[in-house]
Amino acid sequence: MTSTFHGIELGKRGLAAQQTALSTTGHNIANANTTGYTRQRAEMIATKPVSIPGMQIQLGTGVEVDKLVRLREDYLDVQLRGENKSLGYWEAKSDTLTKVEELLNEPSDDGLAYTMDEFWKGWEELSKNPDSAAARAVVSQKGVAVTETLRHISESLNQIQDDLKLVIKTKTDSVNSLAAQIGNLNDQIGRLVPNEYQPNDLYDQRDVLIDQLSKLVDVKVSPPNKDTGVVDISVGGVLLVSGKTANTLTVDTSSGVVDPANIKIGNTQVALNSGELLGRIESFGILGGGVKSTIPTIQEKMNNLAMTFVNAVNTVHEKGMNLDNINGTSTNKVPFFIGTNMNDIAVNPDILKSPSLIAAAKEEASGQSSTGNGKNAQDIANIKFTALGFPGINSTADDYYRNIIGQLGIDSQEAQRMQSNSEVIIQQVENRRQSVSGVSLDEEMANMIKFQQAYNASARMVTVVDQCLDKIINGMGRVGL
Repeated sequence: MTSTFHGIELGKRGLAAQQTALSTTGHNIANANTTGYTRQRAEMIATKPVSIPGMQIQLGTGVEVDKLVRLREDYLDVQLRGENKSLGYWEAKSDTLTKVEELLNEPSDDGLAYTMDEFWKGWEELSKNPDSAAARAVVSQKGVAVTETLRHISESLNQIQDDLKLVIKTKTDSVNSLAAQIGNLNDQIGRLVPNEYQPNDLYDQRDVLIDQLSKLVDVKVSPPNKDTGVVDISVGGVLLVSGKTANTLTVDTSSGVVDPANIKIGNTQVALNSGELLGRIESFGILGGGVKSTIPTIQEKMNNLAMTFVNAVNTVHEKGMNLDNINGTSTNKVPFFIGTNMNDIAVNPDILKSPSLIAAAKEEASGQSSTGNGKNAQDIANIKFTALGFPGINSTADDYYRNIIGQLGIDSQEAQRMQSNSEVIIQQVENRRQSVSGVSLDEEMANMIKFQQAYNASARMVTVVDQCLDKIINGMGRVGL
């Protein structure tokens, strides 16, 4: 026969189990809007039954909460982190390409194409009025406009690259900060799990940090250790987090481009495969065959455009005759432009001081010319339609620039398309993850009512058993009194 107080124990266990379930439900409701929170569920099991002597039966002893389960699917975490790295990479590429598009601002009345077109028109007008001081002044000022536009583009590209250097440092610091926080959480979890605690909220915090890290670099997360709950995180096959130890990622940008050999975790070279950090590095400039560096590539093409254009104009200009040559006061011929690259090109200061040095005339067979001769100005104007020797291609300056703009547009559109695709996939995965791990207030309210009713029933059970015991203790053996 069971103990007289068996019913009290049953009720007490029921009260404790339902109270734990109610507390878990309340915890879920309180964190319904907490980023990264995983809803929990109290898993209840029947406690060990007792055998009744003389009877071939076992009597139940009630219920207890076995564990608090995090309702989460590891597969969805892996899938989301895999797409997160792609989103970070294409966001970084798209951001840089968009900034360059805004800088070049084509087509518009403020862009380089319009400024160069006005430059050619200036020479065309000068060819018609070679002895006009006003026409000469217009040509020199149109030249100034072209050189200022090219220098502005160069300075702005350099500024974008300098900004990228700062962003790379910031993102690298973020990687190291997240790694340190994950290592700290590993330490806390590793001290609780062996003592049979369930640090579910610490698991959630660690998962949020890993999700953030996965957007910056391509991470691989090991399965949690069964004994300690600790995870290791590697990037490119090199451990970034090993247990509670966080290693340091370094990226050397001091040379103006990044050598892959100088991307290291600790002292070990690491190959970044994707993620926002790689997108920023490739935009800034990275060495290696087949790797397309965004800013250095555009800088190189724009510099080729500028110097090929300058050399073509100077070559024709120095073959012509200026007013001083025609009047016999000087035999000197000067270049129209000066400078060695896009950063320092300018209209010759001597021409700005004295527009008469503009060589609008063409030398005749006799070695002489006249102030009304505008053939050389026309030859310079015709450079617009002349194929020039750009590296790897013969093309007019206008077509070469259009090719730069066209390729930039294609690359930008591709980056935006890939970013959009990644966002759609991530949203789909996140929706599926929320359907498993997210808190539904309607569901939690239903659970709260269910556990409340069970709690009330257990309390009623205690009351009934108390009344029975009161009858036995205070009501029995009192006959005749």
